[in-house]
Amino acid sequence: MTEFAVIVPIMLVMFFGTVEMSNGVAVYRKVTLMAHTLSDLTSQSVSVQDSDLTNFFAASTGIMTPYSPASLSQTITELWINSSLQARVQWSSGPLALATGSVVSIPSQIKTANTYVIYSQVSYVYTPVVGYVMSKSGVTLNDSAYTRPRQSTCVLYNAQTTCPTS
Repeated sequence: MTEFAVIVPIMLVMFFGTVEMSNGVAVYRKVTLMAHTLSDLTSQSVSVQDSDLTNFFAASTGIMTPYSPASLSQTITELWINSSLQARVQWSSGPLALATGSVVSIPSQIKTANTYVIYSQVSYVYTPVVGYVMSKSGVTLNDSAYTRPRQSTCVLYNAQTTCPTS
């Protein structure tokens, strides 16, 4: 009986820790899938309107099921990589949209002069059910994805008629 009383608390902590870590990994995987889905849907278009981006955000949000999307933030951006290999924002949409013309740091293996890249960012605050093993206030999970436009040189946004290069 004494051995059982000593071992049970340790076993319960290990059990709940394993459950929370497994849920955290599952949520992080969903965040990664959302980032890739968002950039992939956008890159398949020749042009997009605000309504299209709203639909892309809604479609990628469905991936989070059964987890609550309340603490979710998504941003989609088109970048122009100029001849000096600087990635500049052409347009951006989402709650944390990037300023047009601002320079964004991207991985060097993606940098190809005079090309466009669709860049998506997803952030989610995962709040564990049992906060003894992980942070009680939540853990912020972030991921991003880069995709080249597939149907055209760039993805035109709203009233654009040509691919900007500024």
